[in-house]
Amino acid sequence: MRNLLRLRPALFYGLEAAVVGWFFISALRYLIGMVYSRTGATAILLGIPADTIAPGTAGILDINAVTNEFSFIIYMLLLSLLTLAVGRFRSLILLGTLLSATGRILMLGVTSISPVIGAAMTVGGGLFYLTMLIRHRVTALPYFFTLGIALDQLVRATGNTLDPTWFKETIIPIRIGETSILLEYWGIQIGLSIALCLLTIISLWVQRRQSRQGDNPATAERGLMTLWGGLGMGGVLFLQLALLGLPNAITSRTGVDYTTFVPFVTLVTLLPILPYTRRILRGLIGLFDASLRGWMWIAILSLMLILGLRISGIVGAIALLFAAFTASSSWWWFARPQAEKERNATGVWVVVGIAVLFVLVAADNFTYEYAYIRNLNADLEFLNPVVPPFLRGFRGMGLAILLLAAFLSALPVVQTRRRIPWTTGTSRTSLLGLVFITAFSLLIAYVSRPPIIIATSAVPNIRIGSYNIHGGFSELYTLNLQDVARTIAQSGAQVVMLQQVESGRLTSFGVDQPLWLGRQLGMDSRFYATNEGLQGLAILSRVPIILADGNLLTSIGQQTGLQRARIQVDSGVINLYNTWLGFLTADLDGRSIGEQEQDQQRQFSEIISIMGSHFPDGNIGRVILGGTFNNTPDSPLYDQIRRLGFNDPFAGLPVELAATFSRLNYPPTRLDYIWLRNLLAIEQGVINSSRASDHFMTVVGIEIQRP
Repeated sequence: MRNLLRLRPALFYGLEAAVVGWFFISALRYLIGMVYSRTGATAILLGIPADTIAPGTAGILDINAVTNEFSFIIYMLLLSLLTLAVGRFRSLILLGTLLSATGRILMLGVTSISPVIGAAMTVGGGLFYLTMLIRHRVTALPYFFTLGIALDQLVRATGNTLDPTWFKETIIPIRIGETSILLEYWGIQIGLSIALCLLTIISLWVQRRQSRQGDNPATAERGLMTLWGGLGMGGVLFLQLALLGLPNAITSRTGVDYTTFVPFVTLVTLLPILPYTRRILRGLIGLFDASLRGWMWIAILSLMLILGLRISGIVGAIALLFAAFTASSSWWWFARPQAEKERNATGVWVVVGIAVLFVLVAADNFTYEYAYIRNLNADLEFLNPVVPPFLRGFRGMGLAILLLAAFLSALPVVQTRRRIPWTTGTSRTSLLGLVFITAFSLLIAYVSRPPIIIATSAVPNIRIGSYNIHGGFSELYTLNLQDVARTIAQSGAQVVMLQQVESGRLTSFGVDQPLWLGRQLGMDSRFYATNEGLQGLAILSRVPIILADGNLLTSIGQQTGLQRARIQVDSGVINLYNTWLGFLTADLDGRSIGEQEQDQQRQFSEIISIMGSHFPDGNIGRVILGGTFNNTPDSPLYDQIRRLGFNDPFAGLPVELAATFSRLNYPPTRLDYIWLRNLLAIEQGVINSSRASDHFMTVVGIEIQRP
């Protein structure tokens, strides 16, 4: 143990903070998704009499159990308030790591305890640890977030944006020489949790020993967070979780290649840990008057967000990388050294910060869900003139919410005028840090590389599929991307048009669904965003795609669009058009079904106009129009499509064979179609995939014929 004293205590503190920070970030992402999932499922189940639900229906939840989970989540989010009474006892840092380490194991579902409870324990333990870290090791605070987010990026890159450490079934291959060993992840997680607790014990021992020797007085590490620090923490944490710390969200919003930009996102996340970087930042910000520094910081971050989200391509991606660097550099401003005899209310402001985060998450959710807001019933009906219109007003407000988060994140910089907290260090430390950051970024570049796609070409026929994956959720909001992938694989389709796809939304666990599905299935993926850059349409294909683009459609309800892809199956091409028309539902926002159908017909007229612009000479050639049309075969919309020369391969089939949409206590119906023009259908079918989505997958086999 004496050899441990020869090492700088900061190494132990930083490593410990990095691991707890990773557990915290990973569990927080999971918890946000599960709260959304549980809320959605509960809302559906409360509207259905329990005795009418068929026994064995997948995804049925115990409402009382969900209520208990939500209560436990609230208790865990308030756990840091305990430090107001016991925060002076430094050894209680171990309590935070124990909770975090134990909860991380329980998240895997290795016991009868719900993974949601495990995630809440991990987040609560992480917040308690964070509060104690600020009080007793304030200089390690930035590493809790920067290193924790970087580790989260590495893990998600290995899982193609889906965190593989959430599942006990995950297999980790370890190669030793010519021998390969397959380990189930749950065993590795137990080892990591035990190692974290041992590291905390060693860190506490080292800190106590150093304090006694006077080499590292405890008073030098004492810190506190103020109200401004709490607001700033909530703002930056939202920015990092929703966009700037999520490489696939940055690439989806700007339309650049994910594999190319992943290592650069990690690089800018980690650069502020270099003393040399902080020295440069310190010099730059010192050029401004103390009263202007914070406003300059807000202006830079806001400008980069606006440029990044309004300019697509490389320029937009670079702007968001700069914003990510700015946000990551902000972690040094949220706590300060504690003066002698100064009262410490850090626990309160940490709770304020996490409350700000969840308010921003809720607001962000309504920028996607605005079209599904229903009027209130019964005793709350008097709120209908105010609440539903207010929530529907979040449409198109995604950038505004990010700018609000940016404003909050810079408040500590505005309020801190007497000090610049970016501490500097030796050149040797900077050099070692640069080597670490470079190696880490290269490792992420390696693990995020795409698989080799075996192209389909020169074949007599191919299968085309259309599949509305409902954001990756089943009807009762269980995330089942594995079942979606199995359904597509079972279909044998070489080309699949996907609707209601998400590529990094917070409530769908930050997963880039088209990218993940494409890599799982060995298919090329093309995504077209219709709503806030992260929700829209996608096409998966083993047939070479030589062109892909899209157009937004006029939408009174949910914003939607039309995606085009041109595939080359022989010497000629087939033009694919993928869409999702506005849905029809009664008493949603006061519009009648007739008015909503007019919205659909207007959208279809725009589709025909767009298609016509692609063939100015009138030679349409081979065309496939597919997707979710949200109307039945007896509708005027159906007749309108047929009159334009499109062929429905399912025409005349009984509803039980052609139905593509099924909900609890509702008869199955057909809402999804694949229309053909100048192509011959040789087979057709529907794959029941109720465990994966509330829609079934439609598949049509076509014969390849030259126009």
